[in-house]
Amino acid sequence: MEYGLIGEKLGHSFSREIHEKLRGYAYELKELRPEEVGAFLTAREFRGINVTIPYKETVIPYLDEIDDAAREIGAVNTVVNRGGKLYGYNTDFLGMRELMLREEIDPAGKKVLVLGSGGTSKTAMTVAKSLGASVVLRVSRQKRDDCITYEEARAEHADAEIIINATPVGMYPNTDASPVDLADYPKLSGVVDAIYNPLRTKLVLAAKARGIRATGGLFMLVGQAAAAAERFTGVPGDPADVARVYGELLSQKENLVITGMPGVGKTTVGKLIAKHHDREFVDCDDVIVERAGCDIPTIFATQGEKAFRDLESTVIRELSATGGKVIAPGGGAVLRAENVEALRANGRIIFLDRPLSSITATEGRPLSANREALEARYRERYPIYCGTCDAHVETDGTIAAVEREVWAAFAGQE
Repeated sequence: MEYGLIGEKLGHSFSREIHEKLRGYAYELKELRPEEVGAFLTAREFRGINVTIPYKETVIPYLDEIDDAAREIGAVNTVVNRGGKLYGYNTDFLGMRELMLREEIDPAGKKVLVLGSGGTSKTAMTVAKSLGASVVLRVSRQKRDDCITYEEARAEHADAEIIINATPVGMYPNTDASPVDLADYPKLSGVVDAIYNPLRTKLVLAAKARGIRATGGLFMLVGQAAAAAERFTGVPGDPADVARVYGELLSQKENLVITGMPGVGKTTVGKLIAKHHDREFVDCDDVIVERAGCDIPTIFATQGEKAFRDLESTVIRELSATGGKVIAPGGGAVLRAENVEALRANGRIIFLDRPLSSITATEGRPLSANREALEARYRERYPIYCGTCDAHVETDGTIAAVEREVWAAFAGQE
């Protein structure tokens, strides 16, 4: 291959899309077992490769030269073949540094905990130090000379102000995991997670819920890819391309989630957006009915509301695990915090707000089958819709106008 990525498991990778958007060259994903890495590098049948978990340190003995920054970090994520000689670089450093500056997560004068003991954690340590951190500690499951344990971190460093996750904990498909409990670190002002799939890990969402600045690793991934592409080709890139590709990728990978009361037009608007923007549309209630083999009133009548809500949560969790869709959850989905968290992992939530006077009660909705029940549900849910959405769109125009407003609220994000 000419250009590509090597790693042990690459099913989650966005790298091919990023490099093709940045430079247009073909880029391959090559999964290697640990015993295959040496032979691959010795054969040198590539022009440039990126390196990801767990081989950022493994590749170093096979390289002819390593630049000073990569040598200081002790990890390489970019290898270039020039005339049969292999040159190693660390463009992760540039990507993570730009990410922290962009998100205004400033470690200057602060205690920083870096979770993990691999190559990415070494990069994160170097970035934190370069930005003026007063103390930087690596945290690992096992005690080592250069790492403290998670138990020590909780007991002795609860005053940490920034946490950087450089472990794969929380990465797709094992998204329901977090490397630490943020309640143990009450002085936190920033959280960075190098994971970019999902777009927002459980760790990032927990930080945001506490009002802490937090970000996933997608911008870092694009930034390091741009720096790697410059080394692959020898041609400087346009800095504006990083923001452009990041925006395109975020819009492409993120789900558009439309919430609101039953009868506000979630399905109608969602289907139009999906059609006009080449996306899959999914109505969660339709999936639930298909799984249950009966309609929703029958589920309520025979199994009860809890059984329905449990099935709804399962469906939402599964649908939210991957991106690029338009999702219309049921009107009561936001009542469970776990559903909102799942939807936010890879989604942006738009609340479709229609006046109560314009919503009609129907027998097909067990909890709002008559006017009195509908009004009760509206009063109960309205503040929750407002509190859980990323944007609020009122449905006081034509369907076409509402569709445009919803898409603008989704696609206009940074």
